[in-house]
Amino acid sequence: MTDQPSAAYLTQEAFDRLSAELAELSGPRRQEVVARIEAAREEGDLKENGGYHAAREEQGKIELRIRQLTQLLDSAQVGATPPPDDGVVEPGMVVTVEMFGDEETFLLGSREIADGSIQVFSEASPLGAAINGLSVGDTTSYAAPNGKQIEVTIKKAVPYTG
Repeated sequence: MTDQPSAAYLTQEAFDRLSAELAELSGPRRQEVVARIEAAREEGDLKENGGYHAAREEQGKIELRIRQLTQLLDSAQVGATPPPDDGVVEPGMVVTVEMFGDEETFLLGSREIADGSIQVFSEASPLGAAINGLSVGDTTSYAAPNGKQIEVTIKKAVPYTG
């Protein structure tokens, strides 16, 4: 296994939306927070300056999100169309699996492409890595974070249409 993160599948719409968010954070939002920090510094004593500390915290969150978006967009696999509807599990597919006798449906890929109405598992997660490339009807197992082996059967895999 390599240390390189795998490319995340993004729809063109998600790529454009995330690119716009990155531009906003890198430009106007970053400048706004820097201006607030400077204004708070001019007030004097920083130990008890709530505005200064709040602006610094926001700056940290913005910088983290900028790094996340940059990494995601630089390595993204952008597809204007979803993956083929061939029953093979791959990023961009809505997968239904059977675990513990229950069915669970989720999107395999980046949470950035989902609209919040569906649970998302990364293809790099233990479950995602175990099922990526399998077909409907296949059964596999993976090690959960607690060390237990969990058996999973692929019931359905269809392209995400969001």
